[in-house]
Amino acid sequence: MSVWNNLVSSILAVGLGLALSGCSPSGQSPVSEEKEPHFVLGKSRVNAMDFEGAVEAFAQSLEANPNSAAAHYELGMLYDAKIPDPAAAIYHYQQYLKLNSKADNADLINQRIIKCKQQLAGEVQPRPDTPAAQQQLQQLYEQNRQLQDEVNKWRAYYASQSAAAKTNAAPTPAYGNPPPTGQPVLVQSGPKVSASSTPELAARAASSKAGAAGRTHTVAAGETAMGITRKYGVKFNALQAANPGVNLGRLRAGQVLNLPAP
Repeated sequence: MSVWNNLVSSILAVGLGLALSGCSPSGQSPVSEEKEPHFVLGKSRVNAMDFEGAVEAFAQSLEANPNSAAAHYELGMLYDAKIPDPAAAIYHYQQYLKLNSKADNADLINQRIIKCKQQLAGEVQPRPDTPAAQQQLQQLYEQNRQLQDEVNKWRAYYASQSAAAKTNAAPTPAYGNPPPTGQPVLVQSGPKVSASSTPELAARAASSKAGAAGRTHTVAAGETAMGITRKYGVKFNALQAANPGVNLGRLRAGQVLNLPAP
């Protein structure tokens, strides 16, 4: 009889423990996300008004935990209000809502996304259906298309960063073109190796060409790679190729970049 009583007591204890702990899925809670060391560092830098340093810390928090909704939210706020980059803000806001579908501030975040899109696309006032109005609407359509392209670039960039963090490997430069199928990366027999046979040699060749042209840009406070590409009319992957080894997602004020030919 005592054995039966002990068995019943054990079952009740297990049931009570499950009821108290809940059957929540595995993964980090919002509270644990905010305790991640890089996230804590980012919050302290925000309080110290070191916004560029905060961006770097929250980006490192995402490398440690790509599913951190809290880190995406902080980056969205920084790119929205402190280091203006509407495309980056839109990306991080959208990721925040995707990872936190029941966010209490979802309506406010969606409003900020609309504001950021307006900053990129420009505001078009309602006008009569005239050729001038049609032209203005066409320009708005084109600007919206460019906006979507920039958001897609940010998605690709952070996807490469997340993949690199999982495999502990160096991230592949965003938008780099891999060698065509069947083309050897290295030629072991022969004295010469084509400059386009490896991504590294291609990057060095692009960097040398940019340096020889004498086109450089000194990064100002708050500037981003996307803003620089728009300013000089160059492609993001061309800018990356002209600056091998430089993380364009973490630019510093005073940093000198080689500019590729437009």
